Amino acid sequence: MRAARRVVCSLAVVALALPGCSALGGSSPDPSPVGTASAVGSENATDPALSAFYAQDLQWADCSGGFQCTRLTVPVDYAAPAAGTTTLAVVRLPTGAEGEDRLGSLVLNPGGPGASGVEYARAAESVVSADVREHYDVVGFDPRGVGSSAPLECLSDARTDAFLATDPTPDDPAEVQALTEATTELGVGCAASGPLAAHVDTRSVARDLDVLRAALGDDKLSYLGKSYGTYLGAWYAELFPQRVGRVVLDGAIDPALTSQEVNAGQAAGFEVALRSYVADCLDGDDCPLSGSVDDGVAQVRALLDSLDSGPLPTGTDRPLVQGLGYFAVAYPLYAPSAWPQLSDALTRALAGDGSAMLALADAYAHRGADGRYVDNSSTVIHAVNCLDRDDAESAPEVARTVEEFSARSPTFGPFLAWGGLACTNWPVAPVGEVRPVHAEGSGPIVVVGTVRDPATPYAWAQGLAAQLSSGRLLTYDGDGHTAYARGSRCVDSAVDEYLIAGTAPQEGTTCS
Repeated sequence: MRAARRVVCSLAVVALALPGCSALGGSSPDPSPVGTASAVGSENATDPALSAFYAQDLQWADCSGGFQCTRLTVPVDYAAPAAGTTTLAVVRLPTGAEGEDRLGSLVLNPGGPGASGVEYARAAESVVSADVREHYDVVGFDPRGVGSSAPLECLSDARTDAFLATDPTPDDPAEVQALTEATTELGVGCAASGPLAAHVDTRSVARDLDVLRAALGDDKLSYLGKSYGTYLGAWYAELFPQRVGRVVLDGAIDPALTSQEVNAGQAAGFEVALRSYVADCLDGDDCPLSGSVDDGVAQVRALLDSLDSGPLPTGTDRPLVQGLGYFAVAYPLYAPSAWPQLSDALTRALAGDGSAMLALADAYAHRGADGRYVDNSSTVIHAVNCLDRDDAESAPEVARTVEEFSARSPTFGPFLAWGGLACTNWPVAPVGEVRPVHAEGSGPIVVVGTVRDPATPYAWAQGLAAQLSSGRLLTYDGDGHTAYARGSRCVDSAVDEYLIAGTAPQEGTTCS
C-alpha cells in the first residue's frame, strides 16, 4: 500500500509508497473442515437484495491451457445493490480430484492493489505446489476496477508516462506544485471513469470475494494472498470470520499502520534490501560498485541524486529521470534472482547509458515496448489506496516528514516521504479507516513474514499475526518479497501442510 507509486516483482506485488526449518514442536489442526457444499450464509439470508448475487450460477467456458473462464456479477455499491452492477473476470484450473480428496477452491490474490489475479492463477504451476493443485481448483479473479474487470481508465498512456516521470523529490515550491498537480490529475481521471471509481475500496473487494466463494460452491474460503492480497485477506476475515477456511497471508501488511508509518517502514525495508544487494554484489565478479557496503550504497544513492538535475540518455525520447531511476533500483530488490539485472543496469548507467534502467522501470510499470501499458495497475492502485485510508496529508505535513524518513533511509527516504501527497486532493472521499483487524471467531490464519522483505517489512507480519485472534506467524529468515513458492522447501512444506491437512505451523516456526 502506498501513497504515490508502486513496484511489482515477479508475481507477488505490493504498493511502493511513491509507488531449512526449525519448528518448535507440535502442530495445531484446523478445527473446521474446508467444506465444499454450497451454502448461503446468514448475512445473505437476511439481505434479500444480495441473495441473487450469492445464488448465481457461474457459466464456465474452456479458455486454453486447461483453464476455464467465467464472469461474476456483483453490485457496484453494496449499500445500494439495485443501483447497478459490474462483472469480474474469473479463471480456474480445475483439479481432477473427487470426493474427500477434493478440498474445494483455492482463491489467489497477488497484490498491488491493481495486480491481475487472473494472470496470477494462469501461472498456477509456479504459484502453488503440485500437491496443492491436486486437491484444489486454483482460482484467480481481477478485482473490481482492475485488469479485465471493468478497469478504471484514469490516464492515457502518454499521461501515465508523464505521471511516472514526475519529479518525486521536489526541491522547491514549484516542484511541490508539479507533483501535487500530477496526483490531482490522476484523481480527476479516475473519478471520471464512472460510479465504480467510488467503490474500488478493499472492503468492497472483500465482499466480492465472499460472493465468489458462494458462487464457487464453498461454504468456507480457502485463500492465498500475497502482499496487498494479505490486506484483502485480513479484511475478508474481519468481515466474514465464520467463513474463513484455510487462509495464508504471505508478505503481510499491517492494517493498523498509518500511511506515514507504511511509507516509513517501506523506506527502511528497501534500504535493508539495497544493503543486502550491495553486499552480494561486492562479493561477486563484475560488480559496478566498489569499497565497503556503505560505499556501494552511497554510489547508488549518488547516481539517483544525479538524475534529479542530469537525466541519462536512453536511446529513446524518454530520458532516465530520477523517478524512473528509483523504480529501476527498487524493482529488482524484490527478488535476489533479479539482482544480476540490477548490476547490469547500474554498470551501464554509471557509464552514462540509462537504457537498461529504463527497461527495468518499464517492467515495473507494465509498459510495453510499443508505449502502451498492459494494464492499469500503475494508476488504479491510487484509487484503491485513497479510498481505503482516511489519513491523507497536506503538502506541508508531508514536507515535515522528509528529514525523519531520510534518517531511517538515506536512499529511499525522501522518495517515499513525498509519496504521502498522492491522496491529498483525491476527489472521492475515503470509505475505509486505519485500524487493527481481529477476525474474532475465525479458524487459524497463517501469516508468513520474510525477515528482509523490502516492501512488506517483517514487523508488519508480526503485527498482523498478533492482531488476528487466530493468527499464526511463520517466519522466513531470508531476502526478497514474500516466501511461499520462492525457493524455501521449509516454507513450502509448512504452507502445503496447512492448506492440505489443515495443520497450521507451530507458533515460533522459523525457516531459512
